[in-house]
Amino acid sequence: MRVIGLMSGTSYDAVDAAAADLDLDGDTLTLTPLGLVGGAYDDELRRALTRALPPAGTTLAEVCRLDTRIGQAFAAAALTANRELCEGRAELVASHGQTVYHWAERGRVRGTLQLGQPAWIAEATGLPVVADFRPRDIAAGGQGAPLVSLVDRLWLRGRPGVPVALNLGGIANLTAPDGTAFDTGPACALLDAAVRDLTGGRLSYDVDGALAARGSVHGPLLHRLLAEPYYALPAPKTTGKELFHGGYVREALAGHEGLGAEDVVATLTRLTARTVADAVRAVRATEVIASGGGTRNPVLMRMLGAELGGVRLRVSDEVGLPAAAKEAYAFAVLGFLTVHGLPGTDPVSTGARQARVLGSVTPGRDGLSPSVRRGAVVSPVRLLVR
Repeated sequence: MRVIGLMSGTSYDAVDAAAADLDLDGDTLTLTPLGLVGGAYDDELRRALTRALPPAGTTLAEVCRLDTRIGQAFAAAALTANRELCEGRAELVASHGQTVYHWAERGRVRGTLQLGQPAWIAEATGLPVVADFRPRDIAAGGQGAPLVSLVDRLWLRGRPGVPVALNLGGIANLTAPDGTAFDTGPACALLDAAVRDLTGGRLSYDVDGALAARGSVHGPLLHRLLAEPYYALPAPKTTGKELFHGGYVREALAGHEGLGAEDVVATLTRLTARTVADAVRAVRATEVIASGGGTRNPVLMRMLGAELGGVRLRVSDEVGLPAAAKEAYAFAVLGFLTVHGLPGTDPVSTGARQARVLGSVTPGRDGLSPSVRRGAVVSPVRLLVR
């Protein structure tokens, strides 16, 4: 079955569209990557989204506009992927949408909201669309994240030692072989927010880690940042920009106003490396396989490698899944499972009472495709990437 997975993470700058051939044979799901295309949000949409995100306030009218405009951006990315990667023969779209709020308090998640109305995708492509993956897990008592943990476990099964899958997006999350999975804290969220503030909007992120490379880690600021209570919470746990946003950085900098921009960025980079490495050590990992936009920051990867000590650090490209596309491929897999009536969660990872079939399905022009209607009967226990 040819599936397009759509993803926009907590950096909210673009839509990633990854296409895959997926084939379930017995208990083995084989994924053949077909490629990745990206569609950047236009400047106006990105500014509107930035204005609406917590801790800022917004209106229902603006939420409605964003839901439509993000849905149209996702639809455009799906159309491009179907044309350029699938020769017009895709059968399903799986859309994560754009997270705008993740309602977590005192270790419990009570709700989540992803925008990007799937009807626009179905109308533009004519294909059925699976969306709204996270709420069902939350309704079953789970954290609703990280949902890629099931795919990570299938993918890492059989690797020697204790391999850990790590995603470095706006927020960092990891999955261990025993199912332990959680958000470790910020990956690029605080870095990006600080760079925008400190450069007056001239830069939106630390390109190639250049600012951090010129700076020095400021010990007192790092100590203050590491005192964040979130890091001490037990897994499963999730977080987002509701906590780690620009205002969080500005508050932490109180009393350190004389620090240069390069030192602030170097310190925030070390914060990500330290908190990720602490989480990796807690699950006794022997290997870390990283993906996400943070892998393109050489200073972050160098600091993380140093913090990990003897734990091997690799990028997911080395083991078959492109680092830039891994989450989009993961949601392609989750969409595939949904339309075949198979669970897409791991209760050990999210804390839900039981595994659940995820999401809501928006039919395409012809309803569901014939390959979907054939169905599947056995949940996979391993993921093979060709």
